Amino acid sequence: MKRIIVILSLFFGFAFGADFSLNEYRTPLISVESDGTATIVDSPEILIGSSGVVLHKFDTDSSIIARVSVISKNAGFAKVRFEVFDLLEQKALPLPGIAPASGDIVVLNYLYNRSLIVVPNKEIYEEVLGAFPNMIFIHPDLVGAYLSYEYKPNPSRDDFRKMCAQSAAGLIFVAMDGRSVFADCQSFKALKEFKTGEVEYYQLPFYTRVSDIDTVFWKLNSEHINNYDAHYEKLFEEDN
Repeated sequence: MKRIIVILSLFFGFAFGADFSLNEYRTPLISVESDGTATIVDSPEILIGSSGVVLHKFDTDSSIIARVSVISKNAGFAKVRFEVFDLLEQKALPLPGIAPASGDIVVLNYLYNRSLIVVPNKEIYEEVLGAFPNMIFIHPDLVGAYLSYEYKPNPSRDDFRKMCAQSAAGLIFVAMDGRSVFADCQSFKALKEFKTGEVEYYQLPFYTRVSDIDTVFWKLNSEHINNYDAHYEKLFEEDN
């Protein structure tokens, strides 16, 4: 996947200018395959890993019936893969039982104006907020409170996906030593990468004012993070 790499002055103690914006892109499904994929018209606004939703029209209203992720782009077309839309898994919102079909509308870069933020300390947190004034960042205390309640000081992809769904966020921003990324919160594909400076100190599992994110003996997958950078780099590995 081709990613845009930008060199920034992040982590050097002064404000910097940065830009990240992928506009919402709407287009109809051209064809739907039996393997759970479909074809749409490509756009420079979408990247491999971009996600969105499928809208189906019911009389005068439209409803979300599935999630999609872009898996390939070629010769003016893009292929998307269907997935269950997280919010539809709630008991209060039963699945509509309607499969995506040609003519249904795909909305990609869905909720890309809202992002989780994972950074190693307060200074970097404030610097990132100043760098991306047009992005709505979900306060890390909300994620920290969830992890504290779940006894998960080692957040996984699924933990962040749940928090993105609950916070109506489409992106996650993660700052690490030497690089930072905006990634799709469902596919965890890095959409834009920034070369950044050295991290001077770390708060684990990330910067938050929630101080009691601890383990519990009956949760075997609950353990403290020893290496911040290694933990979050692993979240972006292809086979994770």
